[in-house]
Amino acid sequence: MKRVLRIAIKEFKDYFVSPIAYIVISIFLLVTGWFFFSTFFIFNQASMRGFFSLLPTIFSLVIPAVTMKLFSEEFNVGSYETLATLPVTSGEIVLVKYFAASAFIAVMLVPTVSYPLFISSMGHLDPGPVAGGYLGALLLGGAYASVGLFASSLTGNQIIAFIVGLITCFSLTVIDKMLVFFPGQFLSVIGYLGADYHFRNIARGIIDSRDILYFASLIFISLYGAWLAVDEK
Repeated sequence: MKRVLRIAIKEFKDYFVSPIAYIVISIFLLVTGWFFFSTFFIFNQASMRGFFSLLPTIFSLVIPAVTMKLFSEEFNVGSYETLATLPVTSGEIVLVKYFAASAFIAVMLVPTVSYPLFISSMGHLDPGPVAGGYLGALLLGGAYASVGLFASSLTGNQIIAFIVGLITCFSLTVIDKMLVFFPGQFLSVIGYLGADYHFRNIARGIIDSRDILYFASLIFISLYGAWLAVDEK
């Protein structure tokens, strides 16, 4: 357990060694801050609804950039062979990298807590939807991190890993908005596959076991796929 913890801490620190982490965080805060303050000042709405409504789309673009190097870089430079000689299993390596990516996403969300604090200082803010929104953001971020990790485990090229992760995450974000293009008998199934649909439910402050199960299933399937890909290598 100590060895796994040391590797997890190393993976998390590696994010902040590269300038990519600071670029990603800066872009994320710039985009979310723009939409939040434009809603607040231009439309005169003291609400977090606009911020949370755009979060799935922003996550689908940002998180693949966070996860693209997790395995691709290891395969490309040949350091995975060294990592594989450590007394840890392939499954533990996958979990370590996933927890490091999820922790980085949580850190990326921390500065945005200033948005509801700013609103509460100006007037009344319902804490229920805000708490539900951040819970949903953590689940959504963890789910997209697992998808990006799976994409990174498939190739040694970071650009390909980024594109595969981006397409997959963005498809999960918009698929429930494209139901008009699918046959009627599949609408309920396809609608259930939409990550944005489940995120919106939680962001309204409604904690439904079906939404939690969706994110847990997506994380499990993606991590299991990453484990199969890494174990084969």
